[in-house]
Amino acid sequence: MSTTATTRARVTGFQRFGNRMMEVFHGIGLPVGPMQLLKVKGRNSGREYTNPVAPVKVGGATYILQAFPGSDWVKNVRAAGEGVLVRGRKARRVRLVEVPPQDRGPIAREFPTQVPMGAGIFVKNGVVPDKRPESFERAAPEIPVFRVVPL
Repeated sequence: MSTTATTRARVTGFQRFGNRMMEVFHGIGLPVGPMQLLKVKGRNSGREYTNPVAPVKVGGATYILQAFPGSDWVKNVRAAGEGVLVRGRKARRVRLVEVPPQDRGPIAREFPTQVPMGAGIFVKNGVVPDKRPESFERAAPEIPVFRVVPL
């Protein structure tokens, strides 16, 4: 039940509201769960865009996975190659390196274990059929994954 690069998940008004609330909470120094904010410059506009992400750690490295197929933040990261990760009031510039499809399995497999609440978004968006780690591993080649490298 994987998606193609041209498929785009619809972000609901409730999700937009939740994303905005994440920005507010982080802005006042109250991070929520594993959530961080990823700030990346737009590939066309040059404007900075902010998206909540839930990084996972595997083998000492940190990774970010795309939960919404067709997300603009992925296109912007591919163009910019870097961004800023914010947790609470702490911000750090990072380089974002896309992981080749054949290497994404073990990383994606960890997501539902480390971020169980976030796994449901992948199911809702049709990225995986269920929250089992095996489902994430099977779908991994179709899920954009970026390794976070501090600058």
